[in-house]
Amino acid sequence: MDLRALTRAARGRTGDVSMTRQQTIRRIPVGVLALVLALGCNASHTDASRAREGAPTADKAPPPAIVSESHIAAGGALPAGATLTNPYAGDSTAATAGAALFTSMNCDGCHGGGATGWVGPSLADGRWRYGASASEIFTSIYYGRRYGMPAFGGLMPKAGIWRIVTYLQSLTLPNDVPTESWK
Repeated sequence: MDLRALTRAARGRTGDVSMTRQQTIRRIPVGVLALVLALGCNASHTDASRAREGAPTADKAPPPAIVSESHIAAGGALPAGATLTNPYAGDSTAATAGAALFTSMNCDGCHGGGATGWVGPSLADGRWRYGASASEIFTSIYYGRRYGMPAFGGLMPKAGIWRIVTYLQSLTLPNDVPTESWK
């Protein structure tokens, strides 16, 4: 049966078409049900394969809120969240690996060589818009920030982000800071 025959059947012109309008209408729910089942099976297969590959799934997503000293809580009540701890804090090998990742992930394309600033802000001058703690820097890299900082949590493993955090926190403050404020 071709498309024209189906169109004629749907409009009630049966002519040489063997299906009537009622028969066509009865078959639509069966087709829709088959499509929904097929998509559902594919989605569960995709989630299972992602879980095997170590990719985050909906039930293993990071917490929606991160507890940080710089957060101001309305009424003094902070939302539930997790406190993040840098597993590489003070590790010079991790800082060196973080410097290499900083370059290979093109962070220096915005933040300049040595993280001294270019199109994006300096990350070496000790002035942090969203907080200087390890967990706040991790959150900025992982989730991104408004006005230009993309989220790298979907591209980089957490260990790589922690190495970049370790690198940034290992930078010494410059003698001459070119900016007075980020505001």
